[in-house]
Amino acid sequence: MMDMEAMVGFVGAGTMAFAIASGLVKADNVHRGNVMGSAPSDKNLIQFKNAGMQTTHCNESVLRSCSVIFLTVKPNILPTVLGEIYSLVTPEHLLISVAAGITVQTLEKLLPAGTRVLRTMPNLACQVQEGTMVFCRGSHATEQDASHLQRLMSGCSLCEETPEAFINIHSGLSGSGVAYAYMFAEALADGGVKMGMPYHLSLRLAGQTLVGAGKMMLETGEHPAKLKGDVCTPGGTTIHAIHELERGNLRSTVMNAVEAATNQARNMGKS
Repeated sequence: MMDMEAMVGFVGAGTMAFAIASGLVKADNVHRGNVMGSAPSDKNLIQFKNAGMQTTHCNESVLRSCSVIFLTVKPNILPTVLGEIYSLVTPEHLLISVAAGITVQTLEKLLPAGTRVLRTMPNLACQVQEGTMVFCRGSHATEQDASHLQRLMSGCSLCEETPEAFINIHSGLSGSGVAYAYMFAEALADGGVKMGMPYHLSLRLAGQTLVGAGKMMLETGEHPAKLKGDVCTPGGTTIHAIHELERGNLRSTVMNAVEAATNQARNMGKS
């Protein structure tokens, strides 16, 4: 349990910002009234307002009100935003960047000397308390800062400190990976419909199948190949289905997808 009186701010109020904010609230790590999101228009702020969180059109207000601040704007506008808030950043602020591809070195160049910075990459499932997040520390962030982020995210996300090089990989694996899972779930459900099952039932079963498979991996600690083997009986339904997946190059295609997304995150950082 966190200090429920702590103020947590979000500079940028898009989908990922709300996913993290709502995850923190659902996990009882922050009171909804102590979350503040900023955006230039009401379009994105409406979901924060509807959830009972504070909103503002002024990024400076977030800096004045909050000591822990998630930078959740798009990477291409982050330098402009950091320029706007530069004069308000103090040693008391912990800035947590969620901008894909933007390195710690770049962040520290754009902020006052000595600013405590964490670079993170979460995924959308934080919103339902089943997210993943990896992060690394800037040169002035402390072990206490790292622990604070992990405590803050506890209850809504697996949160691991990693080398910075892993962050772009996480973007391709888990950040984008939820979209791969949704495509697979949709295909599973469509398969059920093809064979005669009503769509809504098929979709619920597909979703729960993915939840259950992931939980089995995490809780048993078994290698997925071993768990797959446990389902495959000789001459049974599963091994026939897996043969079709292998003929469709499922594993190679997924690996290629992770590679493509990781390389795009790296290229975003270069530009």
